[in-house]
Amino acid sequence: MTLTPEQSQWFASTFGQMVGNVEQAVVGKTRQVQLALTCLLAEGHLLLEDYPGTGKTSLARAMAQTVHGKQNRIQFTPDLLPGDVTGVTIFDQKSQRFEFHQGPIFANIVLADEINRASPKTQSALLEVMEEGQVTVDGTTYPVGRPFMVVATMNPIEQAGTYRLPEAQLDRFLMKTSLGYPDHASTMRILTGVGTKASAKGLSAIITTDAVASMIDMAALVHIDEAVVDYVSRLVEQTREAPEVQLGCSVRAGLALVRASKAWAAASGRNYVLPDDIKSLAVSIFAHRMVLDPEEEFRGATTEKIVQRILDTEVAPQERAAV
Repeated sequence: MTLTPEQSQWFASTFGQMVGNVEQAVVGKTRQVQLALTCLLAEGHLLLEDYPGTGKTSLARAMAQTVHGKQNRIQFTPDLLPGDVTGVTIFDQKSQRFEFHQGPIFANIVLADEINRASPKTQSALLEVMEEGQVTVDGTTYPVGRPFMVVATMNPIEQAGTYRLPEAQLDRFLMKTSLGYPDHASTMRILTGVGTKASAKGLSAIITTDAVASMIDMAALVHIDEAVVDYVSRLVEQTREAPEVQLGCSVRAGLALVRASKAWAAASGRNYVLPDDIKSLAVSIFAHRMVLDPEEEFRGATTEKIVQRILDTEVAPQERAAV
């Protein structure tokens, strides 16, 4: 069963409305907003790493306000404990029973602000819930609901009092991107009142959690040809064979790219994936999962450049057919 043309058009129209709503708070960053919402509809998690004041928190908050569901913000600090994230079991003297008190992770969209400021022990509390959508406390498992998305932010400048995210944690994020500073026209709009804090807080929800869950199910029905799957597999293999790389992408990265490309195609009004969809998303999905050789990193190599080089050299399916 694949997505019908009518469903594809409805999906694209709804996606466009969601993008427009978020852009009321995040001005001039259409592609980044599209990536963030694609991540939501692919049931993934988003990592935003950028300088202070570029709108990372505003983007996460605007996404949460666009969806008519529960949203929570966790300010990560060195003294934050795992129980502060997942919740704790407390003995109720009246009922003489232990009761579970949910932590802030129980929401549809969770903003993990400055995630690298928490200790590795606290960061590890997110591993299960980001992968399986559930939390286990004292031997009991609690589902967090659907949709569920973690939007985490990091500041690449300040390193004092921070803890590097391990590869296992980075691999849980479907995408990593940055917003960057707005262009001159967007800056003028922001300075004259568009996209201010007041407008960001005043966004209205335009879609329910049930509708988002339906869009997630619809995106999964988008057709992807075997030739395109083969293309994804070859890209994953090339990340492992690059001479500058110590650790390439895993199969999970390939699965993430396939899921995201389906949502990206549906957002474009199509019920099938094109190789161009893969190319549009590969850098955001692959780069943060790769570990460079320290000497190559010192020479200026970056994972983004390596992924782009692989995309430029690896033959896409339509190019093969033309040969």
